[in-house]
Amino acid sequence: MIEFDEIKKYLPKYLSESSEHNLFDNLRDFPQNIDTRLYASRNLDDKIIYQGDGVEGFLIINLPDRTTKEAKVVILSNTCDIDISNVRLYSSSICYSPILNLDKYVQKLESKSSASVDRINQFKESVRKQRISQIFFLPKGGKLLSDSFVFFDKINNCDTNSIKRETLKERRLFTLSNYGFYLFLFKLSIHFTRIREEVDRI
Repeated sequence: MIEFDEIKKYLPKYLSESSEHNLFDNLRDFPQNIDTRLYASRNLDDKIIYQGDGVEGFLIINLPDRTTKEAKVVILSNTCDIDISNVRLYSSSICYSPILNLDKYVQKLESKSSASVDRINQFKESVRKQRISQIFFLPKGGKLLSDSFVFFDKINNCDTNSIKRETLKERRLFTLSNYGFYLFLFKLSIHFTRIREEVDRI
């Protein structure tokens, strides 16, 4: 078990004192507080896409199936890299993963999987407690009308300039709070970066 004083070394230093205390309190209560506290209580800049935002109307594809469709997604790219005011010599892309309804996914498992009811229930509980490294749980909140989740390994992308910032206010489902964003980055880091993979690469 990692001591909280050790965790504090890696937390953001730019927060106000009240925001910092709120973040610390929420982290101490994890995982009993995975609820609407993951979401910001106020709207941030409507024309900026933030890392961890939930947005609807993005095109997704799940190869080798070539069918495309619109879906609700979570933004994986960091905020600065996809900011249109950040002018580059090349075009940047937004990386994102589709948001899946948890109950519907479990129903599909129950109808199509040979797994036992206990194993499926254990999966559902593990998702809710943020225990699966490649999955980020999104509780009902903001404009998200049901408990949902994201697979970090089902990534899509599009050109950042193809997303009209003027429509973001209507399309944004949620923005993560400081607490939600910290959990999001923590799980994203675990999924994509494992320093101790126990492989000798000589």
